[in-house]
Amino acid sequence: MSSEAPAPQPQPPLIKGRGSHRRLAHRFEATQRDAFDDGWGGMQAQQLQHEEAPAPRTIVIHEPARSILCSNQSPDIGFERSINPYRGCEHGCSYCFARPTHSYLNLSPGLDFETHIVAKTNAAELLREALARPGFAPRPLCLGVATDAYQPIERELRITRGLLEVLAEARHPVSLITKSALVMRDLDVLGSMAAQRQAAVYVSLTTLDAGLARRLEPRAAAPHRRLQTIAALAQAGVPVGVSVSPVIPFLNEPELERILQAAAEAGATRAFSIPLRLPWEVAPLFRQWLAQHEPLKAERIMARVQDMRGGRDNDPSFGSRMRGQGLWAELLTQRFRKACQRLGLQRVTHELDYSAFRPPAPVSGQGSLF
Repeated sequence: MSSEAPAPQPQPPLIKGRGSHRRLAHRFEATQRDAFDDGWGGMQAQQLQHEEAPAPRTIVIHEPARSILCSNQSPDIGFERSINPYRGCEHGCSYCFARPTHSYLNLSPGLDFETHIVAKTNAAELLREALARPGFAPRPLCLGVATDAYQPIERELRITRGLLEVLAEARHPVSLITKSALVMRDLDVLGSMAAQRQAAVYVSLTTLDAGLARRLEPRAAAPHRRLQTIAALAQAGVPVGVSVSPVIPFLNEPELERILQAAAEAGATRAFSIPLRLPWEVAPLFRQWLAQHEPLKAERIMARVQDMRGGRDNDPSFGSRMRGQGLWAELLTQRFRKACQRLGLQRVTHELDYSAFRPPAPVSGQGSLF
């Protein structure tokens, strides 16, 4: 038996501005192809061809949705309903837990997730219909969970803007999470809702290191822009919190306290944090990202991730999936809790007022008798 170590798998060339660099086969595909260096120069020719090819462009798929409100049954999530105006996310975060959702579209959770964005063009109309149904009762609602509601194409399509306008009309509270500075465009609506205790925003801030952010979240707003966004929201009277998620051991984990302090100084009053989750296809994609961007830390990072996930890349169990388990997860929780106490950051969600809800006018434009 040979004692030689297996040859390292060839890595696909980097694509500037993208978090993933290949169209990883999704879990429902019957076949999967992997690059293999046979020593005859095929890999070099393939890499040269890849380097000469133009960078993949973003394709926006305009598609009417059948429904817009998603119900949540998870006991470890603080909202009961969610809205995602888009599917896929051009920000290209290498760790994104939502990447596997593209498999249901027969698209790759890898490059396709970043380059094939589905826009739910009738989202506002569907929301209006849902809120106007007899017997509808408001429940905690989060906008932009599985995909950022402020995609670059939102500047043109204004789908998220339309959803906020319907919610404002119905006086239905909403929490919003984003890592885009584009949310400042809607300060007029959010500020008006916040004055009635009907809106709160959470800004995802993963690192203060601009270089790491460019590699980890290539098309998201730079860290300083997110801090500016927190400050602008706070100045407009919008309750704003910070999400330091995901916390990646030995990568952004050493920054945890500094991130919380910067967010608090900018105006954040709430905070939450979730250790790295690697469900389904995210695990091989993130491992590939580590091999390309952090090869010296890769084994150490994954060993710590598995230590917090019961020896696996991911633990989907309710209760532990959002905080991890074991010694290191507990130490991380203690660090987060003590930093929040020192900085005056509360670890509970903003209290919103659900008592003022009123059904919006129906799509047809016909008014109510009362």
